[in-house]
Formats: sequence, structure tokens, C-alpha cells
Amino acid sequence: MGGQVLRLQDVAVRRDGAALLRGIDWEVNEDERWVVIGANGAGKTTLLQVAATLLYPSEGVVEVLGERLGQADVFELRPRIGLASAALAERIPPEEKVIDLVLTASYGIMGRYTEEYDSNDVTRAVELIDMMGAAHLIRRRFGTLSEGERKRVQIARALMPDPELLLLDEPAAGLDLGGREDLVRRLSALAGDYRSPTLALVTHHVEEVPAGFTHGLLLRHGSVVAQGPLEHVMTADNLSQTFGVPLTLDRSAGGRWYARAH
Repeated sequence: MGGQVLRLQDVAVRRDGAALLRGIDWEVNEDERWVVIGANGAGKTTLLQVAATLLYPSEGVVEVLGERLGQADVFELRPRIGLASAALAERIPPEEKVIDLVLTASYGIMGRYTEEYDSNDVTRAVELIDMMGAAHLIRRRFGTLSEGERKRVQIARALMPDPELLLLDEPAAGLDLGGREDLVRRLSALAGDYRSPTLALVTHHVEEVPAGFTHGLLLRHGSVVAQGPLEHVMTADNLSQTFGVPLTLDRSAGGRWYARAH
């Protein structure tokens, strides 16, 4: 087991009288690949925002990369965390070229101006874009990309600063079947690469859990239903409780999961 990357202890988040998270205990270590599963409104995105240091809890202790939230300088901490989310995508200028969008992540900015980048930065950006299957898009403007293309470019951008923790908020949302399967395959390869950062991925579809992910956390109404090694957590009973409907669960020989209602 590697060093601890993330620790939440008795964390609660309340907004306008509603409890978005309650009593969350969660520890993530550096050699782990986590998936957070729950229905819409379960608190998954809120949990990821806390882990990304973008949201402070109402109660509890949060430690990210050895730094305690509330005491640490989050502006020094955030470049060590890669994040891809729909909220972030909305802030990307539509005229931004793909290569520039990935390059600017090295400096934590969005929108390239007159700054120069050295050849190592450019090489890394091109390699990451290629790894995500988007090399043919390198000169395209973000606003002209399909949803699947945008998702792949966003993940390349999140990886650019060589983060220690990579957080992916519903990376396959809005994709058609071909786009989803391509992305899941690439995330599985990322999970299997020892050089990859610690990963945490949010989804509400078990079919989107890439092979090679090691741990799971199931959320319902802001509380943990189950967490731990994926083979122990991913059961029909746990998923039925998480989604509030009776479900059956199957697993393919390739390590992918499939759920359906009774």
C-alpha cells in the first residue's frame, strides 16, 4: 500500500438547510483507483469538489496530499490535483485550440495569451492528447468538438501538470455507446499504468467502471452505503440499496460490470 493521498473524517456538507453529505469517512492511498457510484443527487459531485479543495466541509476533517483543508494554501495544493468536470468544461473559451488548452494547464490558467512554452511542455501535451486518442484534434478549437472529443481533451488537460491525484466527474456522461466504450478503454489503460496518479472517478452507471479500478465507494442520499475493495463492494445487495431498486449484477470476463433491474 502506498502513502495516503486523501483522508476525510466525519465530513458533512450542508447547503440551504439540506445535508448534501453526512458522516463521510474515506481514505484513498496512492496506488488505488477508486470509483464513486450513486444515483443523481447522491452527493458524488459534492464529494469530488471537497477532494479537489474547491468546497470546504461544514463539519469534519479533510486532508489532501498531506495538507489539511483550512490550514493549507489551496493555491499551492490545487496544481497537484487534476480535475475534469462538466463545470470546468463550461469555462473553456470555445475558440481555444486543443493544444493550447492542454498546454495552459501547466500553469493553472485557461486561455493562452502571449506566454511561451518550452519544447518539453509541448512534447508532453502532444503525447497526452495522443494517449487520449485525440491527436487528430490538436489544432481544432474546443467549441467545434463533439462531447466525446471534449471529454478526452479535458482528461489530457487534467493530466498535463503531472498531478498526484486525478479526479474525473462523470467522464462518460453524454457519450454515445462508441464514445463511452472508447473512453472506458482508455481509462482502463490509465488505471493499469503504474506511472498514473491516484484516480477517483464518479459515475452513476456501473457499466462505466473501467477494468483495473481497485476500490469503490457507494453513496445514497449523502451517506456511504459501502466502501472498500471493488470485488467486496460491488454486490447486487449493495447496489440495490444504493439505487433504491432491486438489481442483479453481472461481471464480464474482461472485468466490466453490468447491472439491470429485476
